[in-house]
Amino acid sequence: MKSNITIGTRGSALALWQAEWVKTAIINNDPSISVNLEIIKTKGDKILDVPLAKVGGKGLFVKEIEEALLNGHIDLAVHSMKDMPAEIPDGLHIGAVPERETPNDVLISKNNLPLSKLPVGAKIGTSSLRRSSQLLYLRPDFVIEPLRGNLGTRIKKLKTEGLDAIVLAAAGVKRLNMEDNISEYIDLEALLPAVGQGALCIESRKNDPDINKILSKLDHTVTHQVITGERAFLHRLEGGCQVPMAAYGTINDTELTITGIVAEIDGSKIIKQIVTGPVADAEKIGIELAERLIDMGAREILDKTDPGTK
Repeated sequence: MKSNITIGTRGSALALWQAEWVKTAIINNDPSISVNLEIIKTKGDKILDVPLAKVGGKGLFVKEIEEALLNGHIDLAVHSMKDMPAEIPDGLHIGAVPERETPNDVLISKNNLPLSKLPVGAKIGTSSLRRSSQLLYLRPDFVIEPLRGNLGTRIKKLKTEGLDAIVLAAAGVKRLNMEDNISEYIDLEALLPAVGQGALCIESRKNDPDINKILSKLDHTVTHQVITGERAFLHRLEGGCQVPMAAYGTINDTELTITGIVAEIDGSKIIKQIVTGPVADAEKIGIELAERLIDMGAREILDKTDPGTK
């Protein structure tokens, strides 16, 4: 068994929190293991003045880290699951998925107003097409303003950029102890989260039995099953940040239910479906959900939004 492990991570405060959490969990399970962090700058960290959808979307925050994993420079990688592309490079896999944090998005607004009380024409900061399309579906009067940067920077921009509100993932805000800023946890019916939102992805090499044995102790079975279904949905639709889509699954006893949407960028139309089935069929459920949305017209929206999808 390896006694020295190197974790690859981005350098943002949230990424470091996530990597430190994994480091602590590994050491708690086996105090004889020494764990170091290796900070790796990704393309997404270098390009901060352009919306993600215009610079490549999914994969922007993981590619360089995956390359370090493939060449053996690091032993495992810690990502936000929602940053993971549908396709994982040959030789790598999701080694563990710890228990999911709150999946919702949150609103942080001037004067602490909830979404329903924001003024007509309110300016909302987000660079997520998934968020903006659903917000515009709810309130076509909203004005969406592009917003990039780490979590702390985005919260500061609420005041400096003349915004009325910003929308962020609840998980990151909670992990960095910034909950005092939250004006509202947005209901899942109003704003469906990104695939995997709130969950961590611990990525490793398939042919590294020592590391995979260590990671098996960090895996949360229920979360992993749900994520498998959500990511099957993503994979079937070949979705990235260029495409407004969302999915969220829950397990009740042995039944997995996944809700999914595909939306027009301007919020003029949202196609939504819900599929339920046995947990053991998580991947099939995700694919069926995608197929149903395709039958309802999702392919036309996807082709128009991102011609690269098939």
